[in-house]
Amino acid sequence: MLEQRAFGTTGMDVSMVGLGAGQIGEIGVTETEAGEVLNGALDLGVTLIDTAASYGLSEERIGRHLARRRDEFVLSTKGGPAVNGQQDWSPGSVLEGIEQSLRRTRSEKIDVFYLHSCPADILQRGDLQDTLDRAVAAGKIGVAGYSGDNAPLAFAVDSGRFGAIETSVNIADQWNLRNVLGRRSEIGVIAKRPIANAPWRFAERPAGNYAELYWERLQALELDPLGMEWAELALRFTVHAPGVHTAITGTAKLDHLRRNIAAANCGPLPATVLERIDRAWRAVGADWPAST
Repeated sequence: MLEQRAFGTTGMDVSMVGLGAGQIGEIGVTETEAGEVLNGALDLGVTLIDTAASYGLSEERIGRHLARRRDEFVLSTKGGPAVNGQQDWSPGSVLEGIEQSLRRTRSEKIDVFYLHSCPADILQRGDLQDTLDRAVAAGKIGVAGYSGDNAPLAFAVDSGRFGAIETSVNIADQWNLRNVLGRRSEIGVIAKRPIANAPWRFAERPAGNYAELYWERLQALELDPLGMEWAELALRFTVHAPGVHTAITGTAKLDHLRRNIAAANCGPLPATVLERIDRAWRAVGADWPAST
């Protein structure tokens, strides 16, 4: 069974491994493949699916394949940038983004709606938080969230205006874990990039690949998986990190999701392994900001 956890004090429970639905929105993924992953995830006990307006066909495919099972999972999505002619980071864009997500996902309510990497200076205005509050009051969304990293994330958490956050947490990306998570225990926390974009796939620096930064960091950390698969080490670190309620793994392959769930089910890493990771981080990574 896949462990279910309270999502902060939102009143929702989420599986400790969630599905990041970005890849199922890609045009190279067929409708049959998307449906298999989405329905298979729920069959495996996944109760959180995370998407965004910018993830291609993702929202539409969630609606198409899971409308009849909508009460079986927590749906989180993200928006805020310009949509349908609305100005970037305006109340109108946020409201239109919510309406668009409702239509695409065929939902009566979006469980969690995140401002997607909204800059700190815009957060400081407060009008977007007011807009989300009105959407909650109207029953269009359940919880107002913020998705981002570093100083903007810290501001969002400290503001007390958000009930959930989504942020980078992994063995090569620990700034948010060490500096922000845990400040407000009532906030639901989704960890993204839990396997650090799998940089161990590359024997040499993958120049230009989205895993390049994490590849560089793993070289500097000089970590040893100690007989485990790298993916298992990374996933167990993130899923069981203090303050994390669920970690989303992005895939369009059901077998990949099964393996991730099996790894998470192995439980927390031994204390000796966590100590080695901590020593390595404090030695070379203490000043590394989160990847954005």
